[in-house]
Amino acid sequence: METQGNSLQQVDLSHPSEDAMSPKMDLEAALKECTTALELFLNNRFADALALLKPRKSQSMYHSMGYSSILVMQAGMTFEPKDMDAAMTSLSESLQTCQRFRKKTGIVETLTSLWYRQPAEDPTEEEMHAELCYAEVLLQKAALTFLDESIIGFIKGGMRIRNSYQIYKDCQALVNVRKDLEKQQDTHIHFRGGVNMGIGSFNLMLSLLPSRVLRLMEFLGFSGDREMGLSELRQGAASNSLRSILSTLTLLMFHLYITVILGIGEGNLTEAEALLKPYTERFPNGALMHFYTARIALLKGNFTFAQEKFLACIAAQQEWRQIHHLCYWELMWAYSFELNWREAYRYADLLCKESKWSQAIYVFQKAAILSMLPEEEVTKLGENVVQLFRQVDGLRLRIAGKSIPTEKFAAKKAQRYSSSNPVKLVVPALEMMYVWNGFTVVGKRPELTESILATLEAAEEQLRCDSNVSEHHLDDQCVVQLLKGLCLRQLGRLVQAEICFNHVIASEKDIKHDNYLVPFTMFELGLLHKERGDIATAITVIENAKMNYKDYNMESRLHFRIHAALNTMGTFSAKLPPSRTPA
Repeated sequence: METQGNSLQQVDLSHPSEDAMSPKMDLEAALKECTTALELFLNNRFADALALLKPRKSQSMYHSMGYSSILVMQAGMTFEPKDMDAAMTSLSESLQTCQRFRKKTGIVETLTSLWYRQPAEDPTEEEMHAELCYAEVLLQKAALTFLDESIIGFIKGGMRIRNSYQIYKDCQALVNVRKDLEKQQDTHIHFRGGVNMGIGSFNLMLSLLPSRVLRLMEFLGFSGDREMGLSELRQGAASNSLRSILSTLTLLMFHLYITVILGIGEGNLTEAEALLKPYTERFPNGALMHFYTARIALLKGNFTFAQEKFLACIAAQQEWRQIHHLCYWELMWAYSFELNWREAYRYADLLCKESKWSQAIYVFQKAAILSMLPEEEVTKLGENVVQLFRQVDGLRLRIAGKSIPTEKFAAKKAQRYSSSNPVKLVVPALEMMYVWNGFTVVGKRPELTESILATLEAAEEQLRCDSNVSEHHLDDQCVVQLLKGLCLRQLGRLVQAEICFNHVIASEKDIKHDNYLVPFTMFELGLLHKERGDIATAITVIENAKMNYKDYNMESRLHFRIHAALNTMGTFSAKLPPSRTPA
């Protein structure tokens, strides 16, 4: 693979040098070599990055952490048990390596520190970095522990997250009291950058939680200040430290994914482009750079350019095929937004064949997309939609005994095909588009929104003329009305959109299966009132959806979206009296 930058071309990875194998490497040299490994990684040379870090991973905290981090990323993408085990073993070894460099404290000092949560006195620069690396590795281990399918795994993961957070807070206190170090030691910029990344990530992620969960987390000692989180991450991204890329990637994930899936689709695309620009200039063929460039284009509605860049991402490297799977998922949606169901099917089929992340979702998506094609075309493809839907329930994953909400939703929808006389889903691919908040994306393209609206109106007419009315008939009508209302709102036809939303809400007592429809529709109606400028009504309607409904499909996803929406109207919300409706 061709790389950019002379420093990378000079790295000899076939035979580690005598210096590389020596038992001692000072902090500055370790940071420099790990920076080289990071550049190799960003240039798609993943195996080379691992090979550079491996000889030193038992002697250097940064080599150990870097090596483990790459294995964790690999495990997170493959979902293979062997990769999970390798990552977990490496993380345990990394904790031991970091522990050797941490400040040794006596039992009295340890207890005092635990009681008052005060950092140990006068740690060396190396000891400070050891605390930071230990916290980072602990957090990664917590993330993997959550995938252990037991309640014990959840408890262990939670304890590790708490410990990691407390260490980050101690490190933040050290930054504040040791400001002189930045001028004295070149390595301190990397310490400050790591603190920015850790504190910023915790605050940003916690701020996304619904208020009742956040109150509990704050009681346990966590804080969830979004503006503080963004500020810390921006400082980290601009710091030119080893962890700058981690702060940048966290901000990109927030703007390009979290705000879309768990929010109301108002990510800062201008900031995302500015954050990515220096990396696209330094690593023009980097798979990550192609991927995020494509994602930004997708969210802007530039679907053709996005498709080109996702394909460039696939072509950029063959070493980690899991990155290809991320691109397949995005390409599936990019073509779905254009109603190009034939191409969307192609990528859904590839996901079913190659990726292990969520087979239940992939098979459901494939069947849903095929449902949008004429039956003769499905037959030509050699596919059987009924058989695909029947597979979904058996493919579901469980974590700590709990179902994944989107998989549970898909399995419930697919139940209709389990009987000997299946009742077809009406517009399943468009319904899943809503689940992933895709209507906020396709709304950037009015002509495509009009095409989706025409598809929905055709489905509406078909339901109206259907003489064979099933128990799902009203539910199907309400699905169509919700999605139709979304299209009309995106097109600025607010009066017609409101009629559609009110039709669903008025049907509440007659809906038999799709219990998510009314609370989600009330939320969308609230956003319509916000768009009109009637903030007080918007808050009242959204609070109603939040307080008066429970135990419906994807409840937690709606609560995340409600939290995000109310945050944008917070100044008005504070003026309203608290709801007396029980949760």
